[in-house]
Amino acid sequence: MRRLTWALVALLVLPAWVAIATRESAAPARLDLGRAPNQNLSGSSTSQDSITQPQPAASTVGTPRWKRKINRIASGRSIGISVRAGGDVIYERGAKVKRLPASNEKLLLSMALYANLGTNFRIMTEASSESLDGGIVDGDLYVLGTGDPTLAASKQYARNFPFRATKLNRLARRIRDAGVQEITGSVVGAISYFSRDWFAPGWKSYFPSRYIPLPSALTFNGNRVRGIHISDPELRAARSLTKKLRKIGVKVRGAPGAGTPPGGLARITKVRSVPLETLVGFMNRQSSNFFAEVLGKRLGVKRYGRPGTIAKAADAVKAWIENRNVRVTAYDGSGLSYSNRISARGMARSLVAAEREPWGTKLRKGLPRGGQGTLKDRLEGLYVRAKTGTLTNTSTLSGWVQLKKTKQWAAFSIMSSGMPKSTAARVEDRVVRILRRSAR
Repeated sequence: MRRLTWALVALLVLPAWVAIATRESAAPARLDLGRAPNQNLSGSSTSQDSITQPQPAASTVGTPRWKRKINRIASGRSIGISVRAGGDVIYERGAKVKRLPASNEKLLLSMALYANLGTNFRIMTEASSESLDGGIVDGDLYVLGTGDPTLAASKQYARNFPFRATKLNRLARRIRDAGVQEITGSVVGAISYFSRDWFAPGWKSYFPSRYIPLPSALTFNGNRVRGIHISDPELRAARSLTKKLRKIGVKVRGAPGAGTPPGGLARITKVRSVPLETLVGFMNRQSSNFFAEVLGKRLGVKRYGRPGTIAKAADAVKAWIENRNVRVTAYDGSGLSYSNRISARGMARSLVAAEREPWGTKLRKGLPRGGQGTLKDRLEGLYVRAKTGTLTNTSTLSGWVQLKKTKQWAAFSIMSSGMPKSTAARVEDRVVRILRRSAR
């Protein structure tokens, strides 16, 4: 009788227990199928886990093949990618993470320069004095530089540029043609328009001696002599101009010097640089740190007044970018600082904002194309205009690529760390080629 009772209990309880167990084991499967964590159809990543961890098969359903290719290339790497076409986000991965822009900072500087000074702005170098009467300068003649990085005392330096440099020879002739026959004092190079700061937060101690000559307002042959970065360009410019004036018949009685000019000077003559558009284009194609910090200080004067400083330049860049609702940390204009930060998304959004400005097309056309400048031996024949960036363990590439399918220029930013430069460059190039060939 007891055995019969337990048998009846088992028959009644077992089906209910099986049903409960079946429901509990099935529930997690339904949750996982609908979640596809940290991945959307554009390939964007919302956490670092999605970069390194394999995604469920369901996460690739409906994802275009070209996006899956980029996902595979980026998988397991510390990389941020953001691509926008016509203002629309067409691909993102790790795009929110703030990273080192390296020389992509020059792109942001270019935007602030164009916005504040205009593409046709020319930088003046003036000769002024307190008195000019009857062909006689009674006292000193001051050379007032305002940030022209091309001021050349020699033909050798002038030949570095694919455009007309500003030559001290021309200034000497204009001084003579203005009627100056004699200077009773000295030719003096002015030092007050820019501060003489030569360092920024995040720079390595050896940067001034290796990677960035003194960014002065009055420059002299790029502020380098026989490969050495000099600390007295104003004096050297004054010395060179003195020799050139004497050579063409203008008497200069005093020895050349450098110093702060007095107030109340009257301009005798001036020379002008090529348009800012030309200077910025050269800066970006060659990634010139010297051009960046000199032009940056000039930007600082325009926005915040004299003297121009590296910090004022960085603040002007930050002001323009953050007015476009992009967060950035900036300490210089060249991108040498290891403390600069912006995300790939922020860089791409800045590029889109630049597209909408009257000077946007000029900015794009001033960037290196494939096989040119810092893109030499890279992306040749491709419809791309982009700025490279390199610091230790950091590589960036940002700009525009024309999509083959739509003929539309897409703004993109690729920012990575932890890879050798050669590897990072190959990754960047593969991504850009996929965008060009297959995107949209």
